[in-house]
Amino acid sequence: MKELTVGLAERSYPIIIRQGLLDEIGNELHRNPFAKRYGIIADDQVVALFGERLLASLKNNGIEAEIITFAHGEESKNLATVAELSSKLARLGFDRKDGLLALGGGVTGDITGFVAACYMRSIPFAQIPTTMLAQVDSSVGGKTGVDIPEGKNMVGAFYQPKAVYIDSKVLQQLPESELLSGLAEVIKYGVIYDRDFFQFLERNLKNILALDLQVLEDVIAWCCKIKTAIVEADEKESDFRRILNYGHTIGHAVEAASGYKLAHGLAVAMGMVAVSELAVLKGILDSREKERIERLIHDFGLPVSIPPEYDRARIQEYLLADKKAIGGKLFFVFPTKIGKVMITDDVEAELILKVL
Repeated sequence: MKELTVGLAERSYPIIIRQGLLDEIGNELHRNPFAKRYGIIADDQVVALFGERLLASLKNNGIEAEIITFAHGEESKNLATVAELSSKLARLGFDRKDGLLALGGGVTGDITGFVAACYMRSIPFAQIPTTMLAQVDSSVGGKTGVDIPEGKNMVGAFYQPKAVYIDSKVLQQLPESELLSGLAEVIKYGVIYDRDFFQFLERNLKNILALDLQVLEDVIAWCCKIKTAIVEADEKESDFRRILNYGHTIGHAVEAASGYKLAHGLAVAMGMVAVSELAVLKGILDSREKERIERLIHDFGLPVSIPPEYDRARIQEYLLADKKAIGGKLFFVFPTKIGKVMITDDVEAELILKVL
């Protein structure tokens, strides 16, 4: 078992990482309740895998709970789903003393957090991430939100959970595509913050892909520790936290251009390689470091180039609409070497087009 604390004064909360934790969340909430009743929010696929187990854990501890579902997929991450879930909560009589549990991946965590931030002007919630991507990244830090046609995560709020409960064992029940999508975010942490972690990933690649639970738990804890340090330093992404966007500026544009049919992590992998190439062209990153980054991404089975069938003009349109643009300027996170990055808006349009 590993336990971390995200230290944000009165908004601080624990991250608990333990094999088999999903079946013990009822015990955790019995000891440390944050609501009188809980709404378990899960998509229609995740609820079939884990919903009844979580519900049984709560009810076995005398905790009242309801399962509330929505259609799976990024296409459900919109304001209509927020309205639908809010209406269901209202019909069930949820009030400000009740809370939510986000059971699922990044989409579920983002939607549930946003509903919690808005319903009755905020009710508490906790994250129970069931994908690699959510366990190492999106469940920590309080970013919530939904997509609109003009871009990904354009409507949302910073709203911290009361706790994050991570069961690494659930990863063994997920398809390989879900693991791969999360590994892009794992690699990101090594590039932006911790060269030792990057080297750990190089050494343990086979064990990670084989779903060695002890190694996976170490990976998850390491990522959460880095994310915690970054969030504590800059909770609302005014400056330093923007380093977490490495690969995401281009990645989000590619994801949007695919009609959100491309998995987020695969788009981020493409974005990380593209922006690293930009850094080489700008003379910021040594080509050998870029090749090492690209090799690790490739060796984990992730894509290292944007498919030729994706419309480059459309990708550029989405880049310009990026929610992280300030004063019409796009900011990129460039690695200067593995473990160190810089943020700059000094990027020529022709270089971006060349890399795309």
